[in-house]
Amino acid sequence: TVGGLRKTKLIGRAKLSAQLLLGFSVYNLIRLGSLSGWWRGSHV
Repeated sequence: TVGGLRKTKLIGRAKLSAQLLLGFSVYNLIRLGSLSGWWRGSHV
């Protein structure tokens, strides 16, 4: 699963939303890097 959200170990809405925001942010950085050419998908 993406971002480790299949089975979370966190309790509380604030902590879960922080984990979700971090997961989306990292995914977007990797995606932007792939589009611009400075990140190859083979590293992941």
